Amino acid sequence: MSSLSWWLEVALRIVVIFAAFLVVPLVVGQMEHKAMAHMQGRLGPMEAGGFHGWAQLIADGVKFAQKESVVPDAADRTVFQIAPAVALIPYLLALLVIPIGPGTQVGVALDLGLFFALAVMGLAVIGPLMAGWSSGNKYSLLGGLRSAAQLMAYELPMLLSAASVAMAAGTLSLPGILDAWHWYWLPWQLIGGFVFFTAGLAELQRPPFDMPVADSELIFGAFTEYTGLRFALFLLAEYAGIVVLCLLTSVLYLGGWHGPFAEQHLGWVWTLVKTFLLAFVVIWLRVSYPRLRADQLQKFAWTVLIPLSLAQLAITGVVRVL
Repeated sequence: MSSLSWWLEVALRIVVIFAAFLVVPLVVGQMEHKAMAHMQGRLGPMEAGGFHGWAQLIADGVKFAQKESVVPDAADRTVFQIAPAVALIPYLLALLVIPIGPGTQVGVALDLGLFFALAVMGLAVIGPLMAGWSSGNKYSLLGGLRSAAQLMAYELPMLLSAASVAMAAGTLSLPGILDAWHWYWLPWQLIGGFVFFTAGLAELQRPPFDMPVADSELIFGAFTEYTGLRFALFLLAEYAGIVVLCLLTSVLYLGGWHGPFAEQHLGWVWTLVKTFLLAFVVIWLRVSYPRLRADQLQKFAWTVLIPLSLAQLAITGVVRVL
């Protein structure tokens, strides 16, 4: 009986993981449609289906499904076809270790959960690299290389800022970090939270850090030759990355399931509220700031974010000693 209960628990967790992984990024995508429609006066996303454009997401799905799936003659077909899955899967793996509520783990509780999440998120850049190299298009290849260069620049400040939280909590376990979290961490870890969130946006190539993609200037970077559902998978990977980044930021810097009342029963609600508020910030930044140049991207990482992350580490060390 105990063995059956264990298998039922594993099956339930798998169902929850896939449901969250497939549904929540789509909700963020729909939220972006609506927020941008209001902020920029876009009428298109407000018309599909009638009331408030409720069917826009369905219309997008039908559009991608109808488009022809093209593979260029000069492409490496195998690598070209599996690149979208390689870009998407790391975010599913990261979601496995992020706690949602007290006693509620989406996947598994790892002692090195923070290390695991950041490591697999860094692997997501392999997808754009594979897409650019296999497309048989030198412009796509340059887009993939730009993506890799951007990841290398912003991975360091992201890791350093996350290390300050692990140092403060004395553990790399994400549930352990939440158990050690206190409200006074909000001002104390503010610099690290800014660096982590900003570096995460840059790794996801979200505006204003989207120079490797730059759809209005470079067509679509490493994804130029993709059409149909394969292109849609790259978009889904972007929104899944937003969800994972916002979840991690809420867990590390905003207390995750900690809230003013009923943490034990409503902790998962607080986690989701913080996650969606951060997702709105991601959308707000997209419609508010112009795209940075490639040299500005690199300069911002090496001259601003890395010194700030080192300063956060120093502050954490001093506070821990005191």
